Amino acid sequence: MHTRIAIIGAGFGGLGAAIRLKRRGHADFVIFERAADLGGTWRENAYPGCACDVHSQVYSFSFALKPDWTSTYSPRAEIWAYLRDCADRFGVRPAIRFGTEVRQAAWDAAAARWRIGTSQGEWTADVLIAAGGPLNEPVVPKLPGLETFQGAAFHSSRWDPDAELEGRRVAVIGTGASAVQIVPAIAPAAGRLTLFQRTPAWVMPRRDRPLRRWEQWVYRRIPGAQRLMRTVLYWQIEAGVIAFQRPAVMRRVQRLALAHLRRAVPDPGLRARLTPSYAMGCKRILKSDDYYPALTRDNVELVTEAVTEVRPHAVVTADGAEHPADVIVFGTGFRVTDLPIAERIRGRDGRTLAECWQGSPQAYRGTTVAGFPNLFLLLGPNTGLGHNSVVLMIESQLHYVLAALDRLGRTGARALAPRPEAQERYVAALDRRMAGTVWASGCRSWYIDATGRNSTLWPGSTWWYRRRMRRFDPGAYEAIG
Repeated sequence: MHTRIAIIGAGFGGLGAAIRLKRRGHADFVIFERAADLGGTWRENAYPGCACDVHSQVYSFSFALKPDWTSTYSPRAEIWAYLRDCADRFGVRPAIRFGTEVRQAAWDAAAARWRIGTSQGEWTADVLIAAGGPLNEPVVPKLPGLETFQGAAFHSSRWDPDAELEGRRVAVIGTGASAVQIVPAIAPAAGRLTLFQRTPAWVMPRRDRPLRRWEQWVYRRIPGAQRLMRTVLYWQIEAGVIAFQRPAVMRRVQRLALAHLRRAVPDPGLRARLTPSYAMGCKRILKSDDYYPALTRDNVELVTEAVTEVRPHAVVTADGAEHPADVIVFGTGFRVTDLPIAERIRGRDGRTLAECWQGSPQAYRGTTVAGFPNLFLLLGPNTGLGHNSVVLMIESQLHYVLAALDRLGRTGARALAPRPEAQERYVAALDRRMAGTVWASGCRSWYIDATGRNSTLWPGSTWWYRRRMRRFDPGAYEAIG
């Protein structure tokens, strides 16, 4: 079967691509979704307490504002419902092939199209949009003895709804963005909760609150009111990038985080173990009002010794201590800089993305890759954010993708690929901009790839990225056919 445009993934990126394509008049497209439902990250992460840490007003499509968000920071179920509503409202659900996993995609130079092998058969496409997202392949550490554990053990993004937590001994391994939400949500039910911390996180107040009915009424009834609020919030949040770019400014913000810690944790010993030693912002900054209070509960213990093995009924740390457990929850992150999809996409020289990248993902404008004609990556290398909504980045990329498709239509070329020298110059400029930011201050984080390079984050403002993506730049590309 053939389609003009094939999209991998039905999360924010894939759905956004389908909606924008349809609105622009591109009707011949298919979305391959390996799961039985759409939603991506917000479908998969069903753990207790799951919610967004970016304000609801900006964590949504600019063309599909939602006036009735229930709170300033949306819970997972509400975001998932929003995505399902968008798929139905804009009529793209029929284009989704559920239960269809893309196993390989290879560029056929002779035919100038992509040959795509899926779990449901073979397809060809002129254009391939990879929108699988960076937070969908969980990492579970290979701990000795894990297979002998007698209780339930699972990653936060693969939450076991049948796992019994009431009165049980629960071990949570990891203190990242998921754990910060899980721990307060399950601590009241657990008989004993042991949190294993490798590195403390910088935590800022979240200040979540319900949206009042009159606010929802205003957004529904007064034209432009919600868009104005979104614009104001956007610029307030966007101003935060200055602190990431200038460590001296971030040190002032760091004092606010330390004050938040002092207010919530009166015990100086516990507070010391929760105080990071690295520059704030080098790792992801977390937002929570209830994480620190949860750690002061009588039934919660913070363990800072490294986890070394698992036994049938316990987690063992480097000091030899056994910590009894009935359930283990891994909040240990995702494969971000070594995406599995990169091993499945082959360019015109037969090499995979993974082979070309050699441990350090690179793309021109985070979207196209030299040697991979008509391939567009959504939330590709160096498009992640530490301060604002990635939906803004996705929309900027979609504008660029549509401009590239317009270019193909005007010129009659069959394909476009960035010139290697253009990509090299772009990546070198990114790396120069990254130097001197807090992200380059030396800590170990999931932003850093196997070569020691930050290939995850965009080192500037979303406003500047959006400006750069406003026009397609044909001089950076070679036309094929």
